[in-house]
Amino acid sequence: MPRFLYKNFFIIFLIDIILIGFSWYFAHLLRYNFAIPESSLSILHRFIPFVIITKIIIFYLFNLYEGMWRYTSLADLLSILKAASIASLIVILLTFFTHRLGGFSRSIFIIDWVLTLLCVAGSRVAIRLYYWLGAGDESAGVRSINFLKALVKPGRKGKRLIIIGAGDCAEKISREIHDNPNLGYRIMGYIDDDPNKASRHIHGIPVLGNRNEIGYYVEQMEAQELLIAMPSIAAREMREIVKLCEKSGVPYKTVPGMGELINGKVTIKAIRDVSYNDLIGREPVKLDEERIGAYLKGKRVLITGAGGSIGSELCRQVCRFSPESLVLYERAESPLYEIDLELKERFPNVTIIPRLADITDTCKLEKAFTDTMPEVVFHAAAYKHVPMLEHNPWEAVGNNILGTRNVIAAANNAGVERFVFVSTDKAVRPANVMGSSKRVAELMIQAQNGCNLTDTKFITVRFGNVVGSVGSVIPLFKRQIEKGGPVTVTHREITRFFMTIPEACQLILQAGSMGNGGEIFILDMGVPIKIAEMAEDLIRLSGFEPYRDIDIKFVGLRPGEKLYEELITEGEGIVNTSHKKIMVLKGTSCDLTILNGRLEKMESLMEKQDGEGIRQALKEILPEYIEQERAS
Repeated sequence: MPRFLYKNFFIIFLIDIILIGFSWYFAHLLRYNFAIPESSLSILHRFIPFVIITKIIIFYLFNLYEGMWRYTSLADLLSILKAASIASLIVILLTFFTHRLGGFSRSIFIIDWVLTLLCVAGSRVAIRLYYWLGAGDESAGVRSINFLKALVKPGRKGKRLIIIGAGDCAEKISREIHDNPNLGYRIMGYIDDDPNKASRHIHGIPVLGNRNEIGYYVEQMEAQELLIAMPSIAAREMREIVKLCEKSGVPYKTVPGMGELINGKVTIKAIRDVSYNDLIGREPVKLDEERIGAYLKGKRVLITGAGGSIGSELCRQVCRFSPESLVLYERAESPLYEIDLELKERFPNVTIIPRLADITDTCKLEKAFTDTMPEVVFHAAAYKHVPMLEHNPWEAVGNNILGTRNVIAAANNAGVERFVFVSTDKAVRPANVMGSSKRVAELMIQAQNGCNLTDTKFITVRFGNVVGSVGSVIPLFKRQIEKGGPVTVTHREITRFFMTIPEACQLILQAGSMGNGGEIFILDMGVPIKIAEMAEDLIRLSGFEPYRDIDIKFVGLRPGEKLYEELITEGEGIVNTSHKKIMVLKGTSCDLTILNGRLEKMESLMEKQDGEGIRQALKEILPEYIEQERAS
């Protein structure tokens, strides 16, 4: 689209016409002390169109209508100074050649030049101030000071950088680069697909072209680095841009997604390498913080498995809502030490209580509950590795089933108000011991609400895999890539649901605020991702080409592993909730007395380490449990 068709062009164009006409008229008023003689008034009116047309043409030739004025900088003001000066000089020369300046006071031209410069430059600065003072969390005074600093800081020499994106994020990064000479960057231009931004300028630096021209402009501008400054970009677009960056042959980085940014603030310190989280492109979660705060603020909270990937992030998220105290219940010493230290530093107003203990130890568990009397419990402690539990099914029973029973009993005895159980999509039509153990735990949670023996609201939250958790596939692939490969994938067609750890924990908190007891909440996992494609993406992010530099080897499904996971079992009724990323199952609960009898049998089998007996006992409770050979 030609630049003269832009809506913004017409607006600025019209403003300039008015300002130029006003400057010419007001220059006469000032010169004649607000009493313009009739002879001069006639000349004034005749020359207004000539002055306006001449100056507008010069302004156009100086590209004054290509700038993005919300980002006005010193470079833009210098362009206005040059254009206004040359335009005024041309008006003087043309007037001299046509009228020999007859009837004109020479001072009018000087006053007109000053007024034109002040009005046109002032209009741009006013636009910049309008956007500046209306954004961010700083006080208006602080923003005004920062505005003036950004306005007068010139560009500096350094590593030649092209920024992909020409929106607010790119402008903030650009401004910070201008402000800080020690960063060592020199911005050569911007890349943006919006045709309305083509040939426009930010701080005097041009928007060069669209994403398909990245390679061309890297070569033409001799760029040494690329920065993707598009925190709200969709995953599909991010993948395309990453591929184009790889083809350009220069290093590339990105800013965090909006879900990672604190209060939406972008800083140069946040710039990092592109990670796999960027490629799955999960939309930032919008929380009903008032609703979550209603059941967490000022409350005593206990989290089991507090040192794990989910448990530790739950601790961080819970502390944001200012509970009175938080008990970190964890059996692994080092992870407990780390999360305890982190939380005490970050949240000094929350009482953090570390308890080094196992949920299978009923005495220590009961003591922890009676000592701290929690009002809200998040039960995240569990064994999760499918192959390990296939080889050691008694451990799945001891930890995932009987351990959960212990936590339930302790919660009932302590009069806990709300109990949130963290489950998994592997509990759906389970094909392995791990998934079966979690499904039995779900039934135990539901049965509590059906027995009318407690006022505690027992809630289950079910979701799929999280990106980057300890022992998950992504850290494994990264280690294999670092060693030069091959990357091992169990099956070419295997798929899994993925979400980020912070997103999962935010939705767990939100679901916990919704439950009235007995519900199984399902988190929206998006579309399943092929593990083979994930491996290919990670290889490319590491700077290699799949199958050429790093091979991918398909090794076959492991014991208990399915080709795909599901989030609901056939027959489970799914209902939408008030949150678009959370659904709820309206399933039926089982009889607690019958379930307890079967658990006693399973406990006996666990003590004998009778793996086959445990599998048969699981099938008695779960008719849908079909071992891997027939499940996939």
